[in-house]
Amino acid sequence: MKVLQINVVCNSGSTGKIAYDIHSSLKDADYESAIVYGRGALLDDLDCHRIASPKEVKTHAVLTRLTGYVGCFSPIATRKLLKFMDQYAPDVVHIHNLHGYYVNIAAVVNYLKQKNIKTVWTLHDEFMYTGKCGYSNECNKWQLECGNCPQVKEYPKSLFFDVTKAMHRQKKRFFEGFDNLTIVTPSKWLANRARQSFLGNKRIVVIPNGIDTSVFFPRETVDLDYKHDMSKVILHVTADFDDLRKGGYFVIKLAERMPDISFVIVGNKNPIINAPSNILAIGRTENQNQLAQWYSLADVTLLTSKKETFSMVAAESLCCGSPVVGFDAGAPSEVAPEGYGVFTPYGDIIKLEKSIRYGLEGGLLGKSECAEFGKAKYSKEVMVHDYMELYKS
Repeated sequence: MKVLQINVVCNSGSTGKIAYDIHSSLKDADYESAIVYGRGALLDDLDCHRIASPKEVKTHAVLTRLTGYVGCFSPIATRKLLKFMDQYAPDVVHIHNLHGYYVNIAAVVNYLKQKNIKTVWTLHDEFMYTGKCGYSNECNKWQLECGNCPQVKEYPKSLFFDVTKAMHRQKKRFFEGFDNLTIVTPSKWLANRARQSFLGNKRIVVIPNGIDTSVFFPRETVDLDYKHDMSKVILHVTADFDDLRKGGYFVIKLAERMPDISFVIVGNKNPIINAPSNILAIGRTENQNQLAQWYSLADVTLLTSKKETFSMVAAESLCCGSPVVGFDAGAPSEVAPEGYGVFTPYGDIIKLEKSIRYGLEGGLLGKSECAEFGKAKYSKEVMVHDYMELYKS
């Protein structure tokens, strides 16, 4: 069987690592596997092909900002992708994220429909059933029709025009007659959202994202550079601490309210101005072993996002033996169910502090229970097995 995956990145970021884990496991199982991706570093793996130049990506991003239209440009990269599919002749095409300023989405979907290629499409966010938003948050216009978008200046940003009604109608047309298609979501929460959209008549299955448990496991000893008191540690891991959607300001407020607890932040691009003395900001890291050591050291991992369609942070934390506390914001409470996590209404910092102290006082399950649950539920081997079974079906 020949499987082709398409994603915005490869072997970097959460979706890129998921795609590459599937790719590597397929090759180990004697499948023919390839990845086409839009952006990022060129890889040594000859079966991973970048199609978009940095210049074309920038041009696509600028045109999106000027016109409001997303995924409607990148003619050179799109031709490369369609030519590659013609030559490779995959049995299954597995799409991850088509947004990210690197391909013309309509051209890709029309090709797959015309060729009647078996297609698996993993929704890592809400982009494909909304007018433009990766996270619709409290807006439910996508259930009927988008327009007058309250997030028009959020990613993917439009500076002047709101064309979300036209984009929503266009995406609905993409899926009309697209019968040889299975939608995958990493959580039941996102599956239920998709079923309320124009994707509701499609086959939708849930396959949780996979974690490399040869890296993310409880470390008995840690080799980390810190000078803080680490008798009680709250860990906050984020892709971008300055992103308002990720809620880093709640971490600052909690640290101010809990001076007796050490807060470790992994993922801040910039120095944190006027941070309380009990905050240790590590910055961004690509060192997965170091990250696993921080998870292992933590008593509790803290989530403050406004919405998450899964939560790789929650899954990684559990695999390393640390329970999770956070806001009830989409799928995380599903990823870390009762006993392994505790979640409070979004924005209620008083209840969040009480939940943290509950976790620190032993109210949640211990290291071994969390790690066993995480490995059984979220190992990449489980994820790859489920995708292989889906490809076969």
